Amino acid sequence: MNRFSRALLSAVLTIGAASAAQASLLDYVGQCVPFARAASGIEIYGDAWTWWRQADGRYERTHRPKTGSVIVFAKTARLPMGHVAVISRVVEKRVVMLTHANWSRQNGERGHAEQDVTLFDVSPANDWSRVKVWYKDVDGLGGGIYPVYGFIHGDVRPAAELTSRNPDYVGALIDAYVPGS
Repeated sequence: MNRFSRALLSAVLTIGAASAAQASLLDYVGQCVPFARAASGIEIYGDAWTWWRQADGRYERTHRPKTGSVIVFAKTARLPMGHVAVISRVVEKRVVMLTHANWSRQNGERGHAEQDVTLFDVSPANDWSRVKVWYKDVDGLGGGIYPVYGFIHGDVRPAAELTSRNPDYVGALIDAYVPGS
């Protein structure tokens, strides 16, 4: 390796290390799967809808949300690869906040991370099998109802940035229970 190549490699490594040190989980732009893996510590790979099956025997799976758990959305026409998100706060029996990536548009593009987003259980049996998700594009719960497999609970501490210091519990409850607010 010549002197120029070594200097270039050194500069790239220095810039990369400085960028990584400043990077935040919430600066992420990309797909939901790598984001959920980084935020939850749950080591599952592949399309989001496959996480539920892959977790069987490796992680606890339930129909009860818990902070740090991953909710797995089923594959549908609107979500051909499903979706995964991480529970950031449990607000009450049918309302939680989640942190995820690649849902709403921000600055005209998808992929950005969103923190403490309202998720509302609209399933008839109160079992979290059907949900509505807060959608930044409309500043409220979107019109779609999404089928969900359940929650995967990891065995490591989730990322510190999973929730904000002062999440808006009241806003989450209003989003869920006061349509059109």
